[in-house]
Amino acid sequence: MAEPLPLQGRRVTEVLATSTGGVGTHVRAVLPALLAAGADVAVCGPATTEQLFGFTATGASFTPVGISAGLAPAADARAVAALRQATAGADVVHAHGLRAGLVAAAARRLGDRTRPLVLTLHNALPDGGGALRRVLRAAERATVRGADLVLAASGDLAENAWRQGARDVRVAPVSAPPLPPPGRPAAAVRADLGLSDGRPLVVAVGRLHPQKGYDVLLAAAARWTADARLPEAPLVAVAGDGPLQEELGARIAAERLPVVLLGRRGDVADLLAAADVCVLPSRWEARSLTAQEALRSGTPLVATRTGGLPELLGDAAELVPVGDAAALAEAVTGLLTDPDRARALAEAGTRQAATWPDEAATARQLVAVYRELLGPPGAGAR
Repeated sequence: MAEPLPLQGRRVTEVLATSTGGVGTHVRAVLPALLAAGADVAVCGPATTEQLFGFTATGASFTPVGISAGLAPAADARAVAALRQATAGADVVHAHGLRAGLVAAAARRLGDRTRPLVLTLHNALPDGGGALRRVLRAAERATVRGADLVLAASGDLAENAWRQGARDVRVAPVSAPPLPPPGRPAAAVRADLGLSDGRPLVVAVGRLHPQKGYDVLLAAAARWTADARLPEAPLVAVAGDGPLQEELGARIAAERLPVVLLGRRGDVADLLAAADVCVLPSRWEARSLTAQEALRSGTPLVATRTGGLPELLGDAAELVPVGDAAALAEAVTGLLTDPDRARALAEAGTRQAATWPDEAATARQLVAVYRELLGPPGAGAR
């Protein structure tokens, strides 16, 4: 008789709030492994996440639950009620991010308090002070304490969860899905961007959000236009959309910066392959998907020394202080004017990327966590 699959007959619900990037990508990536382990998998989140990530294409079910990215008491109350109903038959609920965790913890308090709740921390709270910061910190503490197990995408997130009073915390790296091979030659990509022969291309990928530090990138771009070491200022191409689109676009036009906002793109592999340098000027990151994609693509990376980036990247990227436009500009200029150094950094990046767990390893870890919490198939099944 064949051994039962590790999650045979188990009902698993993954919960996320509004997402257009890393969180939704991660949830989508682990679903096939959960299904292959025998689980009956459901996803709950805003309807737009299903439209963007296609969870049901894996074989999972989807229930729309309107969990927004920001605190909204009336909407949160509706989300708690909807999630309580949607998770009524689940054996384990896994919330991704603090907003989803806050709603999931509240739904469990009103329903089955014995059902395990797993929380994955993907991001840190934004910097700042005042009343909102205090409210967010209190919500973070309540959410972390309300979970049976906290999985942290980076070591600094794990340390913060312990400080907030979590019962059990483990570092669980989030792997970037592999990019497809480039679909177009680099010369064709550069021509589409209007680049003249020999003009450098600097690429940034990520949501146009304050966390990503694009204001610092624009300040660095202004420095490149006046740098005599560069015969021609590099074109900075930013792939992504988000709430800062209009503000950044207005600044680019007003200051006549050599920056183009490309919007959300499906050809990131092409852009990275054509780039001379990739930049990640974020104010904070855990295990940035962009950083992983750049190193796997063999593209030299300049990133900020923040969050989980130092432990992710090691010596395989140029790391600069957060918010330091001069340091960012100088690091990029150094690579653009020293091809041997850029080549060595790219090769170091490829070696570093080979040490990371892949999507399959990440998913296996999650299957093992659920099995640990629930016991073997048939043990206490609902």
